[in-house]
Amino acid sequence: MDAFTTLTGIVAPLDRVNVDTDQIIPKQYLKTIKRTGLREGLFSDWRYASDGNPQDGFVLNQPRYDGASLLLARDNFGCGSSREHAPWALLDYGFRCVIAPSFADIFFNNCFKNGMLPVVLTNAEVDQLFKEVEPQPGYQLSVDLAAQTVTTPGGTSFHFAVDPFRKDCLLNGLDEIGLTLQKEADITAYEQRRKNEAPWLFPDLG
Repeated sequence: MDAFTTLTGIVAPLDRVNVDTDQIIPKQYLKTIKRTGLREGLFSDWRYASDGNPQDGFVLNQPRYDGASLLLARDNFGCGSSREHAPWALLDYGFRCVIAPSFADIFFNNCFKNGMLPVVLTNAEVDQLFKEVEPQPGYQLSVDLAAQTVTTPGGTSFHFAVDPFRKDCLLNGLDEIGLTLQKEADITAYEQRRKNEAPWLFPDLG
């Protein structure tokens, strides 16, 4: 997966609490196991009317938020079912970071496994960001994972906590497969040793 070190980008504010995974990516888009092609389904029940036309009032349909890479959200973001398609859809749309006062546990964990950074700030800090983004088209935040800071255009920095192991994995672009492959030489040596010790366990299928 792609490493996450620093990110400076446009912020899209989603001012709703308890956004569940069925709202992030509705069930009709779950037929695929690919991580791409899900951007059209992201928040589709809110983005599109019943006739398929964009809903003018929804945040992602507003031109000022085109190209947004940070999503600003409210409490309990990602609640509901455990579908991994939710972070896939956000990533496919272009979001690499979600900032909220709290996240559902499974969604929170799935973000790290897929190269997305979920940042927990206090309600007061999130309130301040919502107040700043609305009157400022093109409003950007800078996220520094190594320093664990979110910095506003005015220079105010907020510190966030992150598990050291998850932080290291994101900084180095390592998912669970990548972590395993770091031990590839040891795995290969073990397999060869077992073949020598117990060749009957490894029949020649050729």
